[in-house]
Amino acid sequence: MSDIIARYLFVIVACIALLIGLQVPNFVDQYHKRVDAHLREVSINLQPFQDIANKFFGGDMDKLIALHRDSGEKPFQEEGLAISQLLQRKARFTADLAALETNLPAQAWHVLMNGDREMRNEVIAQYSYAVPLDKDALLFGGGLALMVLFLMDLLLGLTRLNFMRGSRSPQAR
Repeated sequence: MSDIIARYLFVIVACIALLIGLQVPNFVDQYHKRVDAHLREVSINLQPFQDIANKFFGGDMDKLIALHRDSGEKPFQEEGLAISQLLQRKARFTADLAALETNLPAQAWHVLMNGDREMRNEVIAQYSYAVPLDKDALLFGGGLALMVLFLMDLLLGLTRLNFMRGSRSPQAR
């Protein structure tokens, strides 16, 4: 009876792992599109300031920010801070997109471990589930299912081995 339960448990876990694995490429794709959209938006918002920096400071945004920061007027100082924050945001999104220029497993790892928290949270909040049947999704889902099943089988084998050792040792004395 326990073998039947174990087999069904393996099938259920394999199905769950497959479904989760099928979502990974879709999640990475939605993450990538969101970062790209935010980068485009921040670039548009920075463009007027870049035009001013081009006209008066040879394109050096740091000089424009310093001019605002060193101003005696509080509104200009705060405007300099806002421009600086936009520049930092643009750099953050640019670096994130550059890190996504690799294969799917590396992209998934990046999103999970080093991805932009704000972008990840936005994708999670507005994630649209899909079951894509393209090559990447099937390979990732199948690979995840196989890996989980292998780990479960390994743990089950170690448990049985440990159980067999434990049941023999008291009688041997």
